[in-house]
Amino acid sequence: METTRHFTATTYVVNDGALALHYHDRLEMWLSPGGHVDRDELPREAARREVREETGLDVDLLEPETSVPVEAGRELPPAEHVMLFDINVHPDGEVGHQHIDFVYFAEAEDRDIAPEGHDEADADEWVWFTPEDLRTDDELTEEVVQIGLEAIEAVGTR
Repeated sequence: METTRHFTATTYVVNDGALALHYHDRLEMWLSPGGHVDRDELPREAARREVREETGLDVDLLEPETSVPVEAGRELPPAEHVMLFDINVHPDGEVGHQHIDFVYFAEAEDRDIAPEGHDEADADEWVWFTPEDLRTDDELTEEVVQIGLEAIEAVGTR
């Protein structure tokens, strides 16, 4: 069986020491804004677009330094993490579909969530999690806690 793969972008959005998450009903888990990278997009562009569609927030993505001179182009700032998620696993253990997820950290100027997309979670479904909330909420996945704490720290030290 062939495994299909799609590129996705997820952004951990921080404001004033807290992280924005919403409960995704279909996946039954708390998530940051994110989604598929369109054919004509770079991952960072998809990250900003998904945040804007899902939350209405314009964010500043953290931009790690790059140092490789490129004669015919440019070096792209890397994602904070690149994750591989098995999306469709068959009973025999074979993986039918995966997401290669570029994970970014971003700072929002405010917490005024007003989704722009038509099928997005309502504004009141978003919750701002402090580091203590992340550490003590047993509904969060381990990676959301770890990456969320990293994002809060990174945004706080910039």
